[in-house]
Amino acid sequence: MKPIDYRAIDETLYRKTLANGLTVFLLPREQMEKTFAIFSTDYGSIDQTFVPIGESDAINVPEGVAHFLEHKLFEKEDYDVFTNFSKQGASANAYTSFTKTAYLFSATANIEQNVKTLIDFVQDPYFSDESVEKEKGIIAQEIMMYDDQPGWQLFMGTIKNMFHKHPVNIDIAGTVDSIETITKEDLYVCYETFYHPENMTLFIAGNFNPESMVSLIENNQATQDFPKAERIQRLFPNEPKHVVHEERTIEMPISMPKCAIGIKRVPENMSPEQFIMIDLLEQMILDYFYSKGGIFYQELYQDGLIDHSFSFSTTLEKNFGYAIISSSTDEPDQLAKKIKEQLHSVKTFQFKTEDIEKMKHKQIGQILRSMNSLESIANNYIHYNSHGVDFFELINKVQQLTIDDFTTFLTDWITDEQLTVCKIVAPIQED
Repeated sequence: MKPIDYRAIDETLYRKTLANGLTVFLLPREQMEKTFAIFSTDYGSIDQTFVPIGESDAINVPEGVAHFLEHKLFEKEDYDVFTNFSKQGASANAYTSFTKTAYLFSATANIEQNVKTLIDFVQDPYFSDESVEKEKGIIAQEIMMYDDQPGWQLFMGTIKNMFHKHPVNIDIAGTVDSIETITKEDLYVCYETFYHPENMTLFIAGNFNPESMVSLIENNQATQDFPKAERIQRLFPNEPKHVVHEERTIEMPISMPKCAIGIKRVPENMSPEQFIMIDLLEQMILDYFYSKGGIFYQELYQDGLIDHSFSFSTTLEKNFGYAIISSSTDEPDQLAKKIKEQLHSVKTFQFKTEDIEKMKHKQIGQILRSMNSLESIANNYIHYNSHGVDFFELINKVQQLTIDDFTTFLTDWITDEQLTVCKIVAPIQED
């Protein structure tokens, strides 16, 4: 087991890749009562077209399979996973995103037993025709619930406005129609392809002994039998750089309109250095202009175009990326027009050295605050590790940014073909 010392943040992380390919990260914090563990696979809703392990031809699986599979792994033939965790004093959960599926727990006692429970249930799939049919009704209810949420419809509406062919434009849970076509065979094919230990990461942070923990994990995995790992072949369509719709309106029964402006990015063959540069700069620049102290935020607020719901976020992955700025507003057209003008104006914005230093200090502060949360550390470390970036080196990356980096980024950041507007408004009442 290899210890990695990070003197600048006073952390020691242990890393080991097991014989079956599973990567394990252990972050002991003996001063904490709680322990958090997350078992993650590099498999999300966008992985719809791929070559199954042991096959030579690509297949296309129904929309929503990754999320469906997440649900079904909790159901076993002769025991209840949540009941076992509860008896052991742990709170368990899971999530599926566009790019990953993760299973997790937090607890203050019985840590090693809970870790064993976590690994065992994820590596013990049980799917039957009857249980798959039963789950379809449950997930259909979940999908319909999200269909009624204006915030989610604004988000997905903006994504659909941006992406022509990339499966990021499909709801993570799929559709009511698509999940009806899912079979237990689909689940087993996806499980066998993407849940091999070689494609998975186990991160544990909290109050435990690292030597004892790695011994438990190694002994557990030694009892498991996995086929030889193969490189997973994932296929994605060629995605144009321009958006699908410059503007689109969705009608829903809401009391106040909502508006979102999306900025599309189609990255190509990014190195880890390019990835982290783009990721940090986009986050920091949006924060500089649109946080509550930012000049663009102040303009929007003083013009009465936004309220407390105003937000902005960025997402960057290997083959897609986007930023979204949104708010409830009585003037969605004016808000969209104003934000697009602001975004275009940044091309010629001249940062001062003191501006850059303030941005860097703020970003470093946000990173350090996130390190107070075991959940945040684990999720961030897994995310950045999948891109070849060490989360604990993020502060150094921020410190290395120069004013030229910011200026160059702004020059190429915004074009008309990358921008889209999505609005949600109440239906017009007819007399």
